[in-house]
Amino acid sequence: MSSSRSQAYTDAGVNINAGNELVSRIKSLVASTRIPGVVSDIGGFGGLFRPELEGMKSPVLVSSTDGVGTKLKLASLFDKHDTVGIDLVAMSVNDILVQGAKPLFFLDYFATGELNVEQAESIIGGVAEGCRRGECALLGGETAEMPGMYASGDYDLAGFCVGIADMADIVDGSKVAVGDVVIGLASSGVHSNGYTLVRKLFEASGATADDIFPGTDRSFRDVLLEPTIIYTKILGKLLQGIKAKGMVHVTGGGFYDNIPRVLPEKVSAKITFGSWDIPPVFEWLKEQGKLSWPEMMQIFNTGIGYIIIVDSGDAEEVLKRAHVLNSRAWKIGEIVSREDPASEQVDVVFEE
Repeated sequence: MSSSRSQAYTDAGVNINAGNELVSRIKSLVASTRIPGVVSDIGGFGGLFRPELEGMKSPVLVSSTDGVGTKLKLASLFDKHDTVGIDLVAMSVNDILVQGAKPLFFLDYFATGELNVEQAESIIGGVAEGCRRGECALLGGETAEMPGMYASGDYDLAGFCVGIADMADIVDGSKVAVGDVVIGLASSGVHSNGYTLVRKLFEASGATADDIFPGTDRSFRDVLLEPTIIYTKILGKLLQGIKAKGMVHVTGGGFYDNIPRVLPEKVSAKITFGSWDIPPVFEWLKEQGKLSWPEMMQIFNTGIGYIIIVDSGDAEEVLKRAHVLNSRAWKIGEIVSREDPASEQVDVVFEE
């Protein structure tokens, strides 16, 4: 582009040439996520995708959108930007997985006050990595440079995922029944929720990004920015030939708000606290915040990032497969009758 034609906008604070350089840099990242069905390249006005519908009797598109939240503030504070894109993809992909959908493609929106090409390339690189882990295509995106909207160095991310499922295979929790088993899949840590409190506790602790996190051999930077697990691949192996009755992505609101979203009114989930391994990060957050475990489980995933509810006859096979795949999973509870319609649908049993 002619520098003379773009100079007026550059003087106003928007560097068009930097934006074009970024597009050029990320072309290979986008190409690395290409899957069958993609029929367009980056740079068009819209991304084109032709889904494979053979064998589907009644295909349904399933979509979700989300962001990363204030975890981005820690990424800026720690000057580490290569993993938050994975978080971005995870928050939307995991949400459609719970309904039995197969992710098809993802779109990202990246907004900043002043475009730093190196930083942006690192961020989009994380998005591409997330798409590879989620087995979906990075079909397109938008980079918005908005001087005056964001403080220097700040940026925001949003993402949009579209998947597909056959209507008969949609998982909506309607068939969850008394006696079903609740299986929890391990989280990698805090994932992407509760970071307003995480940042507050980190700042109050006096720790630095490079300090070793208690109970680990890793730094605070690496532990607190550990990206969210994307469960696409493991679910495909755990549930091959097995029908999940309900699935839960444990995000904001923790156990108490997310599990009821897939439960019929006449049942409750009885969860046995401590039936899974609780990562050191949650022990530290609890101690720093002087919180109770019920408070922790309202805010954080406390070590369980994804939940599968299956028939009792299938539970052992799912757990056996997880063990063979070296993936951490536990029986963390069961579905019981809900006698009082006014009672909470999640009963966490704590050891005395």
